[in-house]
Amino acid sequence: MLGENQGQKAGLGLPEVAREVPLPAYKEIYVPVDNSRHANYAMEIAVDLARRFGSCVTGAHVYAARLHDERFRQMEAGLPEKYREPKELERQRKIHDSLITKGLQIISDSYLDVLGERCREAGVPFVGRRLEGKNYAQLVKDIREGGYDLVVMGAKGLGEVEGVQIGSVCERVVRRVESDILVVKGEVPIEDTVVVAVDGSPRSFYGVTAALRIASALGARVVAVAAYDPYFHVVAFRSLEGVLSAEAGKIFRFKEQERLHNEIIDKGLAKIYSDHLDTARDVARRAGVDIETVLLEGKPFAAILRYLRESRASLLVVGRLGIHADEGLDIGATAENLLRLAPCHVLLAAGQFHPSLPQEKIECLDEAPLAWSEDALETLNRIPAFARGFARKAVEEYARKNGYPMVTREVLQEARRKMGMP
Repeated sequence: MLGENQGQKAGLGLPEVAREVPLPAYKEIYVPVDNSRHANYAMEIAVDLARRFGSCVTGAHVYAARLHDERFRQMEAGLPEKYREPKELERQRKIHDSLITKGLQIISDSYLDVLGERCREAGVPFVGRRLEGKNYAQLVKDIREGGYDLVVMGAKGLGEVEGVQIGSVCERVVRRVESDILVVKGEVPIEDTVVVAVDGSPRSFYGVTAALRIASALGARVVAVAAYDPYFHVVAFRSLEGVLSAEAGKIFRFKEQERLHNEIIDKGLAKIYSDHLDTARDVARRAGVDIETVLLEGKPFAAILRYLRESRASLLVVGRLGIHADEGLDIGATAENLLRLAPCHVLLAAGQFHPSLPQEKIECLDEAPLAWSEDALETLNRIPAFARGFARKAVEEYARKNGYPMVTREVLQEARRKMGMP
């Protein structure tokens, strides 16, 4: 649900309090066109957004005159003999070059004229760019050099093949640009529900601000979702159970580790992702907007995909990279899967936003860490490193709740018994 004062801030659709949270400006919108149906859908959405944001639209079409020239030269050996005479061949080359180049430029201008007319009707400033070369490479170069805020692009082009989810040009551009990119996957306008995926990464929180920006302008509600996987360790332990020897199982403390995951890890993960949703809600509140939050269980992309289908969302906003992204990665696995499979438009958020924590969380973090006795630490260190942080947090919460100033081995054992662990 949008805030009651929405619309008070001219040109933005948000109240004055929104200044507490920087929202994407989206003043320069870039739209590749090729007269394909998805490109035309993208054109309509881009013009509508530009009208609401007070933005300028730049349309671009790439034509490949040099490619046709190269192909003509490759076919010259198969021309009838009278056309292979040096003078005649040179004349044919000039005719072909002139006709192809001029013809492709006319086609390119025609595509751009359609977008230009739509912009004029909507009162939106328009710039047309006719580019020559390899389509995706020229688009990427132009976007990088232009520094556009938002790219709105059809998921497929004129070479659309049934069953293909994302066209090759779209995918190559997505992997190479650093701007926010809205991939348009159908004719449905952005309305009713905008879903934003949150995983605690700066890009996901930036995605929240992007979702607020777009939803507020279009009168849609925002739902923040976070997904954690409580089932992965079940599969992992089952795979280990059949291969560990009895001796290895004792060393690994197989049953104890499995219980640890069941009793602490899952609860800890749920708490972490709930906190991410709380932060997203706080970001929205400081922007003057009330949002809904939903915690999902399962493989993140699959859980979010199910929710998109059930909610019939019109737009998904997701950070192009997530919390576990490696340096140099162009797009995260969750974002890539959702880009391909989501039944709605997808906005890949490229920016980063580091939200300040709510006061109650700051106060919680300000609590002095509890001291641990050496024997308690020795017991804690037997837990695998990837789970140790969750276990320590759970034990310290238990100790504080029960008034213990220090975690001793006895306190640790008591906490484990209370939590049903061996």
